[in-house]
Amino acid sequence: MDLCHPDPAELDNGETEELQQIKWHRKQLLEDIQKLKDEISDVFAQIDCFEMAEESRMAQKEKELCIGRKKFNMDPMKGIQYLTEHKLLTSNAQDIARFLYKGEGLNKTAIGTYLGERQFLWSFRLPGEAQKIDRMMETFATRYCLCNPGVFQSTDTCYVLSFSIIMLNTSLHNPNVRDKPPFERFVSMNRGINDGSDLPEEQLRNLFDSIKSEPFSIPEDDGNDLTHTFFNPDREGWLLKLGGRVKTWKRRWFILTDSCLYYFEFTTDKEPRGIIPLENLSVQQVDDPKKPFCLELYNPSCRGQKIKACKTDGDGKVVEGKHESYRISASSAEERDQWIQAIRASITRVPFYDLVSARKKKIANKQ
Repeated sequence: MDLCHPDPAELDNGETEELQQIKWHRKQLLEDIQKLKDEISDVFAQIDCFEMAEESRMAQKEKELCIGRKKFNMDPMKGIQYLTEHKLLTSNAQDIARFLYKGEGLNKTAIGTYLGERQFLWSFRLPGEAQKIDRMMETFATRYCLCNPGVFQSTDTCYVLSFSIIMLNTSLHNPNVRDKPPFERFVSMNRGINDGSDLPEEQLRNLFDSIKSEPFSIPEDDGNDLTHTFFNPDREGWLLKLGGRVKTWKRRWFILTDSCLYYFEFTTDKEPRGIIPLENLSVQQVDDPKKPFCLELYNPSCRGQKIKACKTDGDGKVVEGKHESYRISASSAEERDQWIQAIRASITRVPFYDLVSARKKKIANKQ
C-alpha cells in the first residue's frame, strides 16, 4: 500500500481528495501512536517482571545469607562452607577476612574460634581453648614484629607483652578486682622478657598510662547472637534460684550453653533475666535449711567477691550481678547431680597465666 496516499476504495466521494488524505494520515498517526504505547507498555511490563525477579533473587540471597550467619555462629567452618557453596562468599582469604571484619550478625566468639583454627581484640573474642589462643597470639606477635622491625628482640617478647597488656586492662578496669596493680608491678611482670633484657621503662610507662586512662574493649554481641546461642543447649530446665540482695527463692528456666548459664522468667522470653559466665567458677553440692537438692556456684580463688555476671533489673536495665555465690535448688537429687555434672563440663579456665608462664620459660631457656 502507498504510505503517502490513501487507498482509492477508502475515499469518500463527498470530500475533496486533500481532506481525505489528511484524515487518512491522521488515522495512520493514531495507529502508530497506539502501537508505540503498546510497545512502551510491553517494555514496562518486562521491567516490572525483571524487578520482581531481582527482588525475589535478592530476598532469596538475603535469606541464604541469614542462614549462613546462623550456621557460622553455631559452627564457623560449616557456616563458611555453606556461604561458599551458595556463592555468597568465595574461598579467597581476603573475601573471608572482609566478611569476618564486617561481622554483621556474627557472634564474636565464633569469629575468634574460626580465626583460632586458622584488627585483633576489638573485633572478636579470644577462644577459650589454650591451644587456639596460643596459635592466635603467636600469629599476631609474628605479624607485629614483621610490620614493626626492631621494636622487640623476638616474637616471644611481643607475645608475653601482649598478654601482660590484656591482664593489665582487666586488673585496672574490672570492678571485681579490688587490688589495682601499680606501675611497678607491671614492670615486674615484664622483667627479662626481651630475650633476657628488660624493656625500656618509658615504653612500659606509656603502655601503662594509656591502658589506665582508656580501657580497650570489644563491642557487645548484638541481640541476635543469643538467639543462635540457644539452638543446641547442653542442658535446660526449671530450677529454683536464691536471690542475691533479697533472699527469696524464685522459679527460673535455666539454659546451659557456650560456657554460660542463662536464666529466664518464662520459657517464651526472648531475652534472659540473667547471665552467669562460668569462667573460673566451681560448682558443688550444698545443704540448705530451706530447700533440698541444692547446688552452689562460687569462685574458689576469690571467696567473698562478687561473681562476674549480669541481670536485668525492674526497670529493664542490664546491671552487674550482686551474688558472691549462686545457690540453686533442683527437684531431685538425680537432677541436681546431672546439673552439677553438666556445669562442671562447661566451666572454662582462662589459660592466660599458663601460656605466659610457658613462654617466659622458653625465653629463659634461650639464655
